[in-house]
Amino acid sequence: MLNITDVRISKVEGDEKLRAFASLVIDECFLVGDLRVLENEEGYYVAMPSKRKRDGSFKDIAYSLNTAAKDHIEEKVLMAFEAATGRKAISRIEQGEAGQVRPDLLSVEEFGFSPKSTPN
Repeated sequence: MLNITDVRISKVEGDEKLRAFASLVIDECFLVGDLRVLENEEGYYVAMPSKRKRDGSFKDIAYSLNTAAKDHIEEKVLMAFEAATGRKAISRIEQGEAGQVRPDLLSVEEFGFSPKSTPN
């Protein structure tokens, strides 16, 4: 499993949905930055780092290849967000909703990877 050794939270005030930026450290040697903690009517969730494409849409530039890793990252980031802000960050994980890998992220072949299928 992914060994997340540190999560750093930078709170954001005055935005409609964005509540914080997060960075996570993996195995005390690799940092992934610009994760975003967002809030909608269903609660809090974590968005992966992304960049704007020429057509104005966004594409994630770092993301997990399986649901277990995605859920683990979201849980660690939201726990750190709770500790930093004192807000209860009710996530889809805590509600018991089974996460699914987004179909638009299954095109990882362009990076030389093939997605792992999750057993059902």
